[in-house]
Amino acid sequence: MSRCVPVLGLLLTFLGAARVTADPPKKVHTPKMSFLDNRSLRLGVDLHLGGAITHLSLSAKGENVVNNFDWGRQIQMSYYSGPVPYVVGEKRPSKHWEHLGWNPVQAGDDHGNPAKVLDHRNDGKTLYVKCVPMQWPLNNEPGECTFETWITLEGVTAQVRCRLTNARADRTQYGARMQELPAVYTNGPYYRLFTYTGARPFTGDSLTRIEKKKPDGFPWSSWTATENWAALVNDENWGLGVWHPGCYSFSGGFAGKPGKGGTKDSPTGYLAPNRIEILDHNICHEYHYVLILDKLDAIRKYVGQHAQKLTPPSYQFARDRQGWWYNNAHDTGWPIKGELNVLLEKGDPQLISPAGFWHATGAPLLTLEAAFQTREKTGQIFWSTLEHPGLSEERSVSFPIQGDGQMRLYTVKLADSVRYRGVITGVRIDPVPQGHRGDWVRIRQISFSKERKTP
Repeated sequence: MSRCVPVLGLLLTFLGAARVTADPPKKVHTPKMSFLDNRSLRLGVDLHLGGAITHLSLSAKGENVVNNFDWGRQIQMSYYSGPVPYVVGEKRPSKHWEHLGWNPVQAGDDHGNPAKVLDHRNDGKTLYVKCVPMQWPLNNEPGECTFETWITLEGVTAQVRCRLTNARADRTQYGARMQELPAVYTNGPYYRLFTYTGARPFTGDSLTRIEKKKPDGFPWSSWTATENWAALVNDENWGLGVWHPGCYSFSGGFAGKPGKGGTKDSPTGYLAPNRIEILDHNICHEYHYVLILDKLDAIRKYVGQHAQKLTPPSYQFARDRQGWWYNNAHDTGWPIKGELNVLLEKGDPQLISPAGFWHATGAPLLTLEAAFQTREKTGQIFWSTLEHPGLSEERSVSFPIQGDGQMRLYTVKLADSVRYRGVITGVRIDPVPQGHRGDWVRIRQISFSKERKTP
């Protein structure tokens, strides 16, 4: 359940909150398992829990690392949107869960009601499952959406693809929320959380151990994972790694007494790659991640061998938002067809990129293919860095715009600012300083490069 660095603090109000309840569901549950086993890895989903992953072990040893204390644990899909609180008729969330809003969960709800599987196929190589998830905070309220998962095994890794398809009656475009992509929960022995947060990814630089800032404080932390992975391991440095290619925002931690506890016990490690997303009433949202069950150094080695070469980002809005989201603005909705069409009718509208990682020296230019309809004359670009994660006026540049509604290439030389240095972790584009009724911007692409682009 991550957001651009300026708002990372907000995620701690809800990320993983549904996973540290004091008591497991009281309803009787009889698992119905479907397994994949390639003689290296054994993975099982529970068809009586929406097809969530409830078992992951090495084939030979058989020790299950997945926590199943309640229906909010497991390894599973989980999404967030508005309204907050989310109410259906007479059903209201308890005060404890009001802040979650719309929160369909793959396994089931906080009251012990399981999600319903609609379809399942397993040919021994690929496992597919489709379910109707449950709204976590409400009692027996199915989500107006479906979750689909495709799983294959390769060595000691599980390759997982996930899809959300929304069919909400409420057509409101709610603000972007942090998503868990996916939510992962391990047992008590896997309490040591490691990742890489430095400026030299894939060079063998020292790992970082993520620990609680306060011994009795909130158990989850958030960070920028510059190699796109993190792992929960035991005292022998063996455990579960989660790699989400291209995802730089992660959250996780450990709740309860570390070092002991099995799959039905309360102590748990938590880990989630995060991204802020707008979830339209009819959106189709997909992502891919990899589970790696191995020693810590082997987990890192696997990611390094399979990760793509780091390059400056290029966002082409052909079919989706590419992880961009808005403050004080909204677009014309899903599906996205070749461009973002953003309405700029409020004060200080902002377009915010997903978290990223690129070196300023390799991308001194930003190219924006856009059409502006406005009487304003300038836009502004802000950036965050690994060293300075917040946004500020000193790390920004302004650029002239033409508000006649015509599509143009705007090239902004970010390197003209002495503050555009080091590792860049994200940008915010303020297309106009002040929105007015009827103002809009249409954007086909946003890219970073060394050379000026031509039409």
